[in-house]
Amino acid sequence: MEHNFYGEFISQSIIRIDENTVKVKSCMKLLDDNEIWFQPNEHINSVGNTILHLCGNIRQYVISSMGGRTDIRERDLEFSTRGGFTNTELVLKLSETLEEAKSIIASATEENLQRQQIVQKTSYSGIGIIIHITEHYSYHTGQIILLTKLFRNMDMGFYAGKNLNTRNAPSTN
Repeated sequence: MEHNFYGEFISQSIIRIDENTVKVKSCMKLLDDNEIWFQPNEHINSVGNTILHLCGNIRQYVISSMGGRTDIRERDLEFSTRGGFTNTELVLKLSETLEEAKSIIASATEENLQRQQIVQKTSYSGIGIIIHITEHYSYHTGQIILLTKLFRNMDMGFYAGKNLNTRNAPSTN
């Protein structure tokens, strides 16, 4: 029986995206509208800017490039915006962007995953695009978690009930 590596790749990518979404939404529930726009210094983006940036990045890479939609990204605005969206609006914007992107990823064929496309003057396969946005989303999720922990001085409990010290069983390979 042949293993469907493309299907496994798509499935695992969507699982990782969904795991990060749970974490971001958990953080957003703890932050008020002022906190989401707080910028600790000029080198650290606010949570609000980070979410706008994630939406722009995911839209450009997946929805526009893989999905064939018009590229409407205005990257500089993702970082220069200092308000104008509430916590609720940002969560909705992120959720809608992710649902559209996941739909495109879930329906990708082997040809879509192998086809080279240009994004920001760099050539990526569909697989490369999915790896990029999954890694990029994870990276910025960590930043949102860190800022939330700074505001709330609390353990987020993402691994509560899991024994992370369990060792792997020996491989049978």
